Order: sequence, then C-alpha cells, then structure tokens
Amino acid sequence: MNDSLLFSLEAGVATIRFNRPQVFNSVNKEVALALQQRLRECQQNPEVRAVLLTGTGKAFCAGQDLAEITGPDSPEVAEIVEQLYNPIVELIRALDKPVVAAVNGVAAGAGANLALACDIVVARESASFIQAFSKIGLIPDSAGTYFLPRLVGLQRATALMMTGDKVSAPEAMQMGMIYKTFADDQFDAEVDALTRKLAAMPTKGLAYTKQLLNGTFSNTLTQQLRAEADYQLRAGSTADYKEGVSAFMEKRQPTFTGQ
Repeated sequence: MNDSLLFSLEAGVATIRFNRPQVFNSVNKEVALALQQRLRECQQNPEVRAVLLTGTGKAFCAGQDLAEITGPDSPEVAEIVEQLYNPIVELIRALDKPVVAAVNGVAAGAGANLALACDIVVARESASFIQAFSKIGLIPDSAGTYFLPRLVGLQRATALMMTGDKVSAPEAMQMGMIYKTFADDQFDAEVDALTRKLAAMPTKGLAYTKQLLNGTFSNTLTQQLRAEADYQLRAGSTADYKEGVSAFMEKRQPTFTGQ
C-alpha cells in the first residue's frame, strides 16, 4: 500500500486515514483502489471489530482529484464513479463491523458522501460538508442522492445539492446529517473513545443491526418484522449473547469477544 492512505490496527480498531493533505485529501485512482483493498481486508480480518475512516491535515476528503480527470487521455467521470467510488460505498455498507467516519475538516463532493455512507459520522466543530458537484456541472454521486435525502429529508437535500451551500458541522448535527460534533481540542480523544467502545461490543449483533438498517427503507413493515425475528434468532445463538446475559445476571461488566 502507499503513503497516500495510511492504515493501522490497535485494540480492535482499524484506522484508515486519507493522507494527501497537500490536495485536501482528494482521491485519485491509487487511493480509491487502496481504500477498496483495505475495506476488504477489514472484512476478512477477525481482529478488526470496528473501522475508522478519517483524514490528515485540514480536510477529511475533498472528493475526486480533478487533475486526474482533466487531461486529454483521462477516463470518463462515469467510469471513475463506477470503478472507484461505487465499490467503496458498497464495501462500507456490506462490512459486518461498524464503520465510523471522523470528519476532521472539510468533506466535499464525493468526500462528503463517502462519510455519509458510514454507519456513524462525527465531526470536529470546525469541520464542514459541501455537496460541491453543482459548482462544476456534475450530479451528486457516491450514493449522495440515496443517503442525504434519507438523513435530512428531500427538500433540504435538494437545496443543499443544487446550491452547493456549505454546511457547518453543528448545522449538520442539528439537521440529522451526522451523529455528533466534538470540540476541536477534544476531537481525537472522543473519536478514540467511541471507536474503542464499538470495538469492545458484540460485533455480530452490531453487524445484524446494520444489515437490518440496510433494508429498512425498502421493506414493508411485515418484511422488516420477519427480518428482525430472523436476525434475533441469529443474535441469540452467539457467544456474546450468552456472555451478555451471564454478565447481567452476575451484575458485572460483560467481556465480549465478537463471536
């Protein structure tokens, strides 16, 4: 792997960090393919129990590196979307471990929408989100038109996508786009605490919850009730369920193993 995308694994938390601060962590083909590979590795590695996606420097991710798609032999934008960004979104949503986006700075274009595809999004108070596509005549991609209306409603999503207005992190939290904001000087500590907490929880139960949420907007009530019953049966057969019940009965803190 390359230095443009950093990876580390500690205490069950796999940290994937965009590392092109000189171009606000914009994504080129090399970074996108490396991110796809890291997400696959996180899926396959049982030591990984939570994933953190964040950036270095002043930006989380400024989206596609336009320098890569403006030359005479550059690929079509649609090709970039289909081969690079769509697989990332699908890998995030299929990953059977919680994925946290820690937005440390500006998240623009595809960078904003990759964050919104994650399970939990937190941000520095000084961070911001921009649906920047309309500013260069493109449409929101990377599942932005899927997730943003579901998070903030159709009217607000439409306005944000058409105007390209910047949304501060506190505004994003207020409108339900993200989970929480943290003061800049407390951001790293709060993100570390959140991801370590998730990594110590019953991983399979969290995965089943995620799979249920993936289907909730397309299922009928009856279908969702049946799916809940199915996944509850699976959750009830895990070692972590047995540990959770035992710990409750014995009035102690549970020690979950992710099994």
